[in-house]
Amino acid sequence: MLIKSRRLRGLLNSLGSVAVTLFGLLLVTFVISRMLPADPVLAIVGDHATDEYVERVREQLGLNEPILVQFWIYFTNVIQGDLGQSIRTSQPIAQELMNVFPATLELATLGTIIGIIFGIPLGVLAAVRKDTLIDHVVRFVGLVGYSVPIFWLGLMGLLVFYAKLDWLPGPGRLDFGYEDMVTPVTGLMTVDTLISGDMDLFKNALGHLILPASLLGYFSLAYISRMTRSLMLGQLSQEYILTARVKGVSETRIIWKHAMGNVLVPLITVIALSYGNLLEGSVLTETVFAWRGLGLYITDSIFGQDMPAVMGGTIVVGAVFIVINMLTDVAYRLLDPRAQ
Repeated sequence: MLIKSRRLRGLLNSLGSVAVTLFGLLLVTFVISRMLPADPVLAIVGDHATDEYVERVREQLGLNEPILVQFWIYFTNVIQGDLGQSIRTSQPIAQELMNVFPATLELATLGTIIGIIFGIPLGVLAAVRKDTLIDHVVRFVGLVGYSVPIFWLGLMGLLVFYAKLDWLPGPGRLDFGYEDMVTPVTGLMTVDTLISGDMDLFKNALGHLILPASLLGYFSLAYISRMTRSLMLGQLSQEYILTARVKGVSETRIIWKHAMGNVLVPLITVIALSYGNLLEGSVLTETVFAWRGLGLYITDSIFGQDMPAVMGGTIVVGAVFIVINMLTDVAYRLLDPRAQ
């Protein structure tokens, strides 16, 4: 009964934190949009519109209302799923975001999987072989992943694997002419092409995904391997590890059961942060590879002075971080009973 009460209290606290954070996100987004010098009405009607028409549009948008009333209207619309209309396309922003977000989700998810598969073993190997050649190589690989601009790596990848070697397809999610052959179901191109049953389309979609996902995976690998190495070094210096070795426990068991068991919980936070950064920060990758995802959508909206679309994209990014943090908190509680 006591445990259930604590779990219920923890759940209510988490939901309360989510609500407060979301409200703060909406407030900050709204304030920033009102502080920008760009006039949203002029962005809609153009520079040659008459004063009467400008005033009528301003009235329709509610921009003559007091600022608190404007925020209340914006807040109530957002919580009902209405993010307004795009200035550039005149389409509902929520619908446009639903169309582009799966592309970013597909890209970031595969990138994170690549980062986990290679980053964790490399981090463990570097910690176990500390100050050896292997350790230096792993640290150098991580340093390059952090230091080299991701757009430059993307351009080099296209130049080598697409232009020179012709091993992989070029920018975009499908070859030109194939895009109209896929019926959107999930928005994930590899999944939708599988559903269509056309294996040539699936191979084409997978080929387009490999290069940008590998690039993001390398960025994720650099972060995960560095943090795994640091966490493992902290555990391998503990007394319980020395005791296990004295008792004759095999090194493999010490590393992957005892040390890794304690590293796993903080490593979840590392992976969650990496995943969130890929979802939010894949702007340059999507731009280089003409990947119609959330990052490219926000970039185009900024250049087009489409502030409602920028605000909508920002809210989605913030909401993604909130959801990831909430899932991380749940994973913490499941893996570490002390977190209850």
